[in-house]
Amino acid sequence: MSLFGTVTVDQLNERMCNGNMLEHLQITFSEVGEDYLVATMPVDHRTQQPLGLLHGGASVVLAESIGSVAGNLVVYPQKKYCVGLEINANHIKAVRDGVVKGITRPIHIGGSTHVWATEVKNEQDQLVCIGRITLAVLSQKND
Repeated sequence: MSLFGTVTVDQLNERMCNGNMLEHLQITFSEVGEDYLVATMPVDHRTQQPLGLLHGGASVVLAESIGSVAGNLVVYPQKKYCVGLEINANHIKAVRDGVVKGITRPIHIGGSTHVWATEVKNEQDQLVCIGRITLAVLSQKND
């Protein structure tokens, strides 16, 4: 059974990719695995820096987005939710165009924090960026 239960790519794209930064950058989920999520992002005028390369910040947005969604999928949503506490990234290879994909997997899933690692790869499956996000697991406020 998947770490993420029975959630589908269509459900993720419908729930998570509308009316926010994911929609603006056209980040879409493409795969739900046993212990990983995959999302893609185009490299175009919205995600390039002035020299025409994929902006490092766009890679970080992709890594934070996938890691945050993954974290929220593994907590009981009526009681808990996850938010980013810290993120870091190493940029390995330049990309000028096409599509990049991010693959996130858990490093640690605890009661108060999660750590997720995301590899961003180009269309040749070469590593472009590696990111790691620490999420705070917070309690829902019951009014």
